[in-house]
Amino acid sequence: MALRLPFLALLLVFFSVSFGQPYNPAVDVQNYEFALRVSDTSDMIQGTAFIHIKFRQHADSFLLDLKNVDGQGKGMYVFAVEQEMHPLTFSKNFKQTKDHLIIYDTADSEEQRLYVIEYKGIPSDGLIISKNKYGHRGFFGDNWPNRAHNWLPCIDDPSDKATVTFDVVAPAHYTVVANGALQKEEKLDNGMKVTSWIESAPLSPKIMMVGISDFAVDHPGDVEGVPVYNYVYPEDKTVGFHSYANALKILPFYIHRIGPYPFEKCGNVQSKTRFGGLENASAICYYENSVSSPGVESLMAHEIAHQWFGDAVTETQWRHLWLSEGFATYMTHCYLESRYGADTLKAGLRKDRITVLHFEKKRMTPVVDSSVHHDYMVLLNPNSYQKGGWVLHMLRRKISDSLFWKAISTYYNTYRNGNASTEDFEKIVETASGQDLHAFFHQWLYTPGHPSVRLEWYYDDANSALFNTTTQLQPIPFEFPLELSIDGKPYTTQLTTKTNFLRIPLIAEPTTIVPDPNVDLLADFKMPEHH
Repeated sequence: MALRLPFLALLLVFFSVSFGQPYNPAVDVQNYEFALRVSDTSDMIQGTAFIHIKFRQHADSFLLDLKNVDGQGKGMYVFAVEQEMHPLTFSKNFKQTKDHLIIYDTADSEEQRLYVIEYKGIPSDGLIISKNKYGHRGFFGDNWPNRAHNWLPCIDDPSDKATVTFDVVAPAHYTVVANGALQKEEKLDNGMKVTSWIESAPLSPKIMMVGISDFAVDHPGDVEGVPVYNYVYPEDKTVGFHSYANALKILPFYIHRIGPYPFEKCGNVQSKTRFGGLENASAICYYENSVSSPGVESLMAHEIAHQWFGDAVTETQWRHLWLSEGFATYMTHCYLESRYGADTLKAGLRKDRITVLHFEKKRMTPVVDSSVHHDYMVLLNPNSYQKGGWVLHMLRRKISDSLFWKAISTYYNTYRNGNASTEDFEKIVETASGQDLHAFFHQWLYTPGHPSVRLEWYYDDANSALFNTTTQLQPIPFEFPLELSIDGKPYTTQLTTKTNFLRIPLIAEPTTIVPDPNVDLLADFKMPEHH
């Protein structure tokens, strides 16, 4: 996901779980099929959800996330729940279950059942129903982080992934795009049209998407068997088709470096979204003015990288969000490096470093942040994005390019279609590199802050040597290699304690000393004015 605007805080009611426990311990959704009907005369949507559930344990009832009707008349009203044609008792007591639907049915562990839920309502969030910048009406799924339950009965957490089908009945003038592969597009007799999309790879609800709008559609080509489709407003057809064709350049880099593209298509959708981009699987949403943005290539590289990291491989819990956002941030740098050279990578890292250091002055937390339990928008911060990307860059420099990409590919292929934690990624990298990286991961991901390094030195004419004292000013010392460029010549020393000393033989006093000349360290440096 790419950030664009300040975000409204969301405070949603969630199940109370301890770390390591499933978000919803009783059930595991295997498949969703959502039959939806929308119209141009009302914001009311009608839905039938067919939900195939596997029980993890014996249960006499279970919960799904679903927003009930609020005092403003927005939310979903459930009027029937069935299992094998048998009506079931369910609860929609506002005080107790304003974000939950309780279904009463007795099932044993490992048992699988299909539930049918009939509902309707005006979404308060999640499905954006509004006019676009040209005054045309549209409907756009915008579920991140846990807003899907405002219009879809589901388990609204990244840990629960399921395949999904969308069957949408809408006025015939609309084009409907959703996750997966198009199965059917058929006009009905009443001026309506039914469109069906099926996604065969399991998704978390945060990246399930329907887009209903008057689109111009382009198929600029395929990349190694992956069809690229672009959906833009007709008024932006020329510039939009040109901009979104960047996908044809971006996909090959990721496919060759990481592994096969995980979904049926790469769809790029001009949309109404609160984000700069939202990585819905195979149907990525970009903000309306993205089509004419000079940064559209970088934006698309970020969102397309998410198809591998965040979508196919999904974090087990929100605190591991860097496995999504940090990966997409750094994969974008790597893609741009491959196209425009190493200086582009360095420039991006310098900019990211400034962002991280500035953020830490306002909020000092580790990248893997266990303190956030409800408002997950808080995690859309430079720790998850830029610092997470920086950690990957330092890891790449530590273990070498070849072993880094081996680890990235192995991680993807191991956890594709599933969930992974930071610990899972660490184990993959340690195996691929043959190195013990626990200290590296602990200090960069679980320890707040960064190295703040003061450099002091003097030149001893009698011994023809430069004496350097390096002091770490932050409370907890980090361990890292520090590279110095002394009159253009590189010198590297390993820092392990608060204060380190370095003696460098030199025949003459140097004129320039530059720390971290290749932009490989997330740190700030304090230098003497004279030496």
